[in-house]
Amino acid sequence: MKKTVVVLLLFAATVIGVGDAAAGEYRLGAGVNYWVAMDDIDIEGRNIDENGIGYFVSYQYWENILGVEMDLEFLPDRFGDSAVAPQAFMLIGKSIYGGLGIGAVYTDGEFADKAFYALRAGFNFELLPGIYTDIYGIYRFNDTAELDNVSEDIDTDTVFLGAAVRFSF
Repeated sequence: MKKTVVVLLLFAATVIGVGDAAAGEYRLGAGVNYWVAMDDIDIEGRNIDENGIGYFVSYQYWENILGVEMDLEFLPDRFGDSAVAPQAFMLIGKSIYGGLGIGAVYTDGEFADKAFYALRAGFNFELLPGIYTDIYGIYRFNDTAELDNVSEDIDTDTVFLGAAVRFSF
């Protein structure tokens, strides 16, 4: 897991370094995700929701058709536990875009043993000068979901439908 955190930090440092040297566009905003687990989660004695809502703050940097994004997502009821998921995406496109991402889930005072990976596609458009709306879908590959007071790890992938509003500066 330490490798994942190091990769995220190196990615963030690279984005900030590239952003300072280039003449791209910075965007800061927030949004909401609706998520659904792809597999049924049946654990005896526990009622676990297989869908939920997450909230996030977001930073984007766009240079022509290449973009990077870093999010900090708050999942108040992720499979019965609250979690935080820092994540980063490499994006390509402009109004219609796609990308790849990596992230980690932090719950119960520690990061998950393995990172998650994500595929993303969306539609990003300017509502007013300097104000952007982003509507997208994400398929997140989760090898395991480690749940509190459960001896087994749950294998599940998750689909997200999200929207964000960002302000450029």
